[in-house]
Amino acid sequence: MLSCIIVDDQAQSVQTLKNYIKKIPFLELTGIFSDPQAALLSLKKNPADLVIADIRKPILNSSPLLPIFYLNNLVILLSANGRYALDGFERGATDYILKPVLFERFYRAAEKAYKLKNPPEKARSAGQALPAKGGYIFIKESTRLIRVELDDIYYVMGLKNYVSIQTKSHRIVSLQTMKQMEDLLPGHRFVRVHRSYFVAMDKIISVEKQQIHIKDKMIPVGNIYLSLFMKRLGKMSN
Repeated sequence: MLSCIIVDDQAQSVQTLKNYIKKIPFLELTGIFSDPQAALLSLKKNPADLVIADIRKPILNSSPLLPIFYLNNLVILLSANGRYALDGFERGATDYILKPVLFERFYRAAEKAYKLKNPPEKARSAGQALPAKGGYIFIKESTRLIRVELDDIYYVMGLKNYVSIQTKSHRIVSLQTMKQMEDLLPGHRFVRVHRSYFVAMDKIISVEKQQIHIKDKMIPVGNIYLSLFMKRLGKMSN
């Protein structure tokens, strides 16, 4: 779970973010501030894992938002102006989202923050077992966001600027890139085996001559992915 605060003085924007946060099970809203200085004072007394902040001008040395980057929290910046993105990343922002903020984009940023705060290596070193079952992601299909259970996904195939997600019951075509899918899919359950394919490790039937038999399809394993894939396969046990 990530505790988070909102720093934004626009009521409509705040309400949208509140609604989004309620839909994401690993986020917990602990504060809302219209003034960065008030947010900073609160963070010093009651730290939060994630700060979601609106910016309308560059983050200069005199900016009241700048000290927030020096605290032990992650920062997602929101702005209607894309020119400030580079400045934000140079300050150490986790992500930068252009307004109006869509739920799909916000979810990806939140998940990125969660993975940074809770990397798989950290979980392993703490003796925590990574979940092998359960969980879900939200995928944009046409004009709607649909929930897709991770257990139902067999493989993902890249189609230029689209991806095709094959589930147990049907295929979903979404306007996303393979990189965006990589950010969404948990790395301990899905592996990239080709520049155009991700596969669910627990759905593999057999592997022969750099071909993976999964569901009713044979998926090629690219040469640059072969070594890592075979290592991952070798570590799997039932």
